[in-house]
Amino acid sequence: MQMFDAAAVRAALPWPGLIAALEEMFARGADVPQRQSLTIANPKGDDGTLLLMPAWIGGDSIGVKAVTFFPGNTALGLATINAAYLLFDGADGRLKGVYEGDELTVRRTAAASAVAAKRLARADARHLLVVGTGQLSANMAAAHASVRPFTRIEIYGRSPDKAAQVVAALAEEGLTAQVCEDLAASAAAADVISCCTSATQPVVRGAWLKPGAHLDLVGAFKGDMREADDEAVRRASLFVDLRPGAILAGDLAQPLAAGIIAESDIRADLKELVTGAHPGRTGEDEITLFKSVGYALEDLAAARLIAGQAG
Repeated sequence: MQMFDAAAVRAALPWPGLIAALEEMFARGADVPQRQSLTIANPKGDDGTLLLMPAWIGGDSIGVKAVTFFPGNTALGLATINAAYLLFDGADGRLKGVYEGDELTVRRTAAASAVAAKRLARADARHLLVVGTGQLSANMAAAHASVRPFTRIEIYGRSPDKAAQVVAALAEEGLTAQVCEDLAASAAAADVISCCTSATQPVVRGAWLKPGAHLDLVGAFKGDMREADDEAVRRASLFVDLRPGAILAGDLAQPLAAGIIAESDIRADLKELVTGAHPGRTGEDEITLFKSVGYALEDLAAARLIAGQAG
């Protein structure tokens, strides 16, 4: 049994290899039961959430991730998401590896958005706007930049200082970015907008989106969370990582409940995009929206990639 800390996980999951591993896994498929989401009462602050996400390939690998989400940690200067991943041998059940789950999660989440953007963002996309300054922010920028040659990358956050920290982190990776000072103006100009916040009210307005824009919504995974408004959802061609989970997240659940969209408006999931069952973007002026809530198949793909490299 091997253990991998955050640095080891990060080093073993470069964007091109991880994106390819996710594409291969979506095309291959795995057994993925519905994840469990459990509310954890917290007398000291906002309630937390415990997520349990298993997936397996019979005779090959079994994996399970345990994730906690405590939104009140932001005010305490602590990470809102903490996770661990266990990988077992699918033939005999032996424990093969324990992985620091936060790094694995942010890497595979960003890579999944890049997989979608390869098929949904315009080929000539050059302006990326990342909304959010948490753990995902720099990863989202780097993953998107691995599939499109952006010449302008902006980071927006409620705290300009935190946005500047993300810009500095990207500079260490060789990516030039800048702090976004006017969200509405930048969103109206951006070719790709990637949102990774814990917002409960929309931060991106559909009226801002220009023809041909691609909107990537990652942060809101519960029904009471929201990153884009009804107009954004109404204007866009809708794509998801996985239908059952995505329609429970506020960005889709709320407009579904209001009758603004129907489940049939979802054009395709990642498997259908990766296999070519759906062509992805079909027009230069088409506004595309990808809603991601996380899928245990992605974790398994990342863990198997690390295990394969470790021998």
